[in-house]
Amino acid sequence: MSKDRNRCCGRRMSRRQFAQTTALAALAAAAAGSAGAAGQDKLRIRTPFDGAVLNRRCGRQDKDGLTIRVEGDAPPGVEVRVNGRAAERKGDTFAVSVTLTSDETTLEATSPALAGQRATARVVWDRRSLPRYRFSIDDNSFFLRDIAQKKPKSLWDCWYLDMLRELNRRYGVKFTVNIYYTTGEDFNLTQFPDRYKGQWRDCSGWLKLAFHARANDPDRPYQDAEPKVLIADLDQVAEQIHRFAGEASYAPPTVIHWGMTRHSAFKPLYDRGVRVLSGYFRKNAKGRYDVNYLWNDAVSEYLSCHDAWKDFDSGIVFSRVDIVCNSTAPEKVVPVLDPQLKDPNTAEIIDLFTHEQYFWPFYRNYLSDHRQRVENAIRWARENNFKPVFFHEGFLGVTA
Repeated sequence: MSKDRNRCCGRRMSRRQFAQTTALAALAAAAAGSAGAAGQDKLRIRTPFDGAVLNRRCGRQDKDGLTIRVEGDAPPGVEVRVNGRAAERKGDTFAVSVTLTSDETTLEATSPALAGQRATARVVWDRRSLPRYRFSIDDNSFFLRDIAQKKPKSLWDCWYLDMLRELNRRYGVKFTVNIYYTTGEDFNLTQFPDRYKGQWRDCSGWLKLAFHARANDPDRPYQDAEPKVLIADLDQVAEQIHRFAGEASYAPPTVIHWGMTRHSAFKPLYDRGVRVLSGYFRKNAKGRYDVNYLWNDAVSEYLSCHDAWKDFDSGIVFSRVDIVCNSTAPEKVVPVLDPQLKDPNTAEIIDLFTHEQYFWPFYRNYLSDHRQRVENAIRWARENNFKPVFFHEGFLGVTA
């Protein structure tokens, strides 16, 4: 790859970003089955990545649209056109500027000298994009059991919900609280009273309840499960949320327990209102991508260094979690988040994340500073002018 191609979203890359993008190009070529011995007889688009979600940081946006650079490979000397525009040639690479005018565009590279060959990449233009963040809390069940057992007069007599309300009042944060159906023999959602429905409705502008799983155990419950199992559990939780909290408090799931599901579950999830699913898209101790909804290495590598990617087959957008607060010491929160601002591929959408259980003193891995970790992340988002959103509303939280 030549130096003039050392770019990402139209900006010059750091050495780390260049290495990531080089790896992505190789992975994408392999995934497409187009990596020949030298690739000299192949036509392919390397950037933007197929399924890329592009915004104002990824090119030049004006009244005419979003103008981006399309780059790829072709045999030396042959003419290449992308969506009818002649591309510049340099060795076995090509590049051309294309203006996106629709929310979704298929970029098509062709060459008269390569009859029958075409290379495509379908992309999304996030045309109304703005800096935004969402905060998601996984594995919620303890606070629901606590309220059901103690029967307080108000939801806010529960210290956990009162803490979330205080953070909302201080920072304007919105929370998506992902819940289980049961904690075991001692509690399930049918035991949660509907007497607080008015309070749930009143706070639904900043607090939503969503399905996460039937229960905390077993681990990875939907990784190998038939889609009907996942959907049945989702419907069971959704029914109870509507019963005790009302429609306004319900949100479609944005995180499935352990972030692992069969791809055959995506369309049924979409039919239940799912538009975004968040995961880690990082390598585990064995060097394999995990918590990645079973996506291949090419997609997982792409999402490891980009905000979002769309699976057009299902219609679902996948988002990369930027920080897991319960795994990040208070003093490390800002150093983890600050680098996201320096990369145009990660600077627009921030996905903040933690788990409920670490707030509770009886939990074996209780963190006495968990609130501080969470608050540090929320404060960072506000200080850097990110707007709090719910991912299921509009496009990744942008509704107008």
